[in-house]
Amino acid sequence: MLAAGSAWQASPEGLRIAMRLTPRGGKDALGKVEVLSDGRPVLAARVRAAPTDGEANQALIRLIAKTLKVSASQVSIAQGATSRVKMVLVAGDGEKLCAALEGLTR
Repeated sequence: MLAAGSAWQASPEGLRIAMRLTPRGGKDALGKVEVLSDGRPVLAARVRAAPTDGEANQALIRLIAKTLKVSASQVSIAQGATSRVKMVLVAGDGEKLCAALEGLTR
């Protein structure tokens, strides 16, 4: 479970990020934190890839890995593989990854 008001949280496994992915978004980029209609905060992301055969998910994994300077094998889609709203897990030191992501989204 994520902390109230935050789209990401350090966990024993690493960093958990609630995300909303927009495939065919024109460029690969992380956006800002948005609030869904049900009140959940999510980190917005856009990728150029289409949502077919898992291409958009793979592009998201590469984007997060590049942004946080970790290997793509450390990033996985924990929930929502076929949904726009996903839970992404980044394996590693959760506190350091959390601090890195906070620094990037300010």
